[in-house]
Amino acid sequence: LVFTQYVEMARLVARHLATAGIPHQLLHGGTPVREREEMVRRFQSDDADRVPVFLLSLKAGGTGLNLTRADHVIHLDRWWNPAVEDQATDRAYRIGQTKPVQVHRMVTRGTIEERVGLLLKRKRSLADAVLGRGEAALTELSDDELRDLVSLRPA
Repeated sequence: LVFTQYVEMARLVARHLATAGIPHQLLHGGTPVREREEMVRRFQSDDADRVPVFLLSLKAGGTGLNLTRADHVIHLDRWWNPAVEDQATDRAYRIGQTKPVQVHRMVTRGTIEERVGLLLKRKRSLADAVLGRGEAALTELSDDELRDLVSLRPA
C-alpha cells in the first residue's frame, strides 16, 4: 500500500510503475464506488489478475478498507495529524492479517517532511503522555509541554 496526500504525486508514481512494467492501481476521491470495490477485490485476490501495488490517496483510502494482503505500507509524504496516518496504516492491520506488516515513511533530510515528522513525534509523545498513562501522566510533562497543551491559538 502506498499512501500519499497528493493525487498528482500518486499519478507520478503510477507513471513510473507503468514504465517499469509493475502492475498497480490508483484509488482517489474521484474513484467510483464500483471501481473502488473492484480494486480492493483485485488487490486482495489470489487470482492471476492480482495487482501487487495499490496507490491510495490518504483521504480516500485511509478509512473503510480491509487490505490484509499488504505486508508493506509506505507513506510517501506526512500528514499533520498522526491519527490520519495511523488509520491509513491500519488498512493492513485488520482481522485476517497473517503476515507481519512493515511501515515505511519516506523522509528526505532537510525538507519540510523531516520537520513534519518531528512535529508528529512530539504530538504522539504528548498524546501518549496525556491519554496513555492516566492522570499521573500530566505530572510527567515538562513545563513547555504543559504550556503547549493548554495554550490558546488563533483559529
